[in-house]
Amino acid sequence: MTIQRTYEEINKRIKKGEAVIVTAEEIIPIVEEKGIEKATEEIDVVTTGTFGPMCSSGVIINFGHSDPPIRMQRVWLNDVEAYAGLAAVDVYLGATQLSESEGMEYGGAHVIEDLISGKEIKLKALSQGTDCYPRREIETYITKESINQAILFNPRNSYQNYNVAVNTSNKKIYTYMGILLPDIGNANYCTSGQLSPLLNDPQFKTIGIGTRTFLGGAQGYIVWEGTQFYPQVIKDENEKTIYKGGTLAVIGDLKGMSTDYIRAATFKGYGVTLVVGIGIPIPILNSEIMKNVAVKDEDIWTEIIDYSFPHLKKPSLGRVNYKQLREGNITIRGKDVPTSPLSSYAKAQEIAQKLKEEILRGKFLLQEPIQKFSKENEFKPLLEIR
Repeated sequence: MTIQRTYEEINKRIKKGEAVIVTAEEIIPIVEEKGIEKATEEIDVVTTGTFGPMCSSGVIINFGHSDPPIRMQRVWLNDVEAYAGLAAVDVYLGATQLSESEGMEYGGAHVIEDLISGKEIKLKALSQGTDCYPRREIETYITKESINQAILFNPRNSYQNYNVAVNTSNKKIYTYMGILLPDIGNANYCTSGQLSPLLNDPQFKTIGIGTRTFLGGAQGYIVWEGTQFYPQVIKDENEKTIYKGGTLAVIGDLKGMSTDYIRAATFKGYGVTLVVGIGIPIPILNSEIMKNVAVKDEDIWTEIIDYSFPHLKKPSLGRVNYKQLREGNITIRGKDVPTSPLSSYAKAQEIAQKLKEEILRGKFLLQEPIQKFSKENEFKPLLEIR
């Protein structure tokens, strides 16, 4: 019998406490034991998770109006400048913006973490002054309780499948993929493999605009495709399939988030980033979706890229799967190379489990996308025109 479910049917089962929910890790032995069709019949939802550095992140803040009021034109939070080209007391603080006094030791991501944790944040704002906003300067302190809104809005998160980074040069290099040792001394990667949301729905059958997510410990939503969204399906001569290029733009209430799932990080020699926890439930609408969520690390391939090459298009040194990466060593050009994850598999497991528990308690219902992502995107470079 061919199983076909709807979101409405699954949500009814969730509300009644009848839904069967498992994580993307737990589904693998179930499918191995029972097969795709039987597993499809028994399971309603599979939860996924990822926890890794996501630079394209930030928070929209509304401070409220002072008396007399000010139209903020330059704004600093703990000496980190926020973008104030919005309304009078709205700003966007980017995660990677650096402190003007502490440089790479502190940045927008640290302000975001401090705000979530309830700490006081020093606000300084300047203005040229207007008739309706006469004030020209203000210095005060804010907390997440004192401001009107703090909306986490991340234009590009949850990268589908990132490269493995290595360095073939004879000197150490500092990158957004961490420190890369000379002569292929290490290999860094940054995806949670078989738990990763976009590798469990690689063709975006269930993930789209409007999908409800676990975001930083609260509920959030996918609001659009992420920037640089360019999903690709690459097959090599050995029929190894690489899914890559999918990204998500996500939004949620920062006030409800937790520093268990949103953390600041500094990459030595590179800068500041925000480590974000995201979980997405995959509804098992049919056996095709079940086949996708049953994917294993050994079936998920990615490319090894030489980051010492100082150009946009960098050379590939081969392909590797996530089982090999997670074993701690891979072979590149005949050399045994240690691997290190920049994302946390343990936290991804925790997120998938927490999302599972929220659904089982009826606290988290599935939201059918109101629109699917376009498949017609191009990935355009920036051309230098003189």
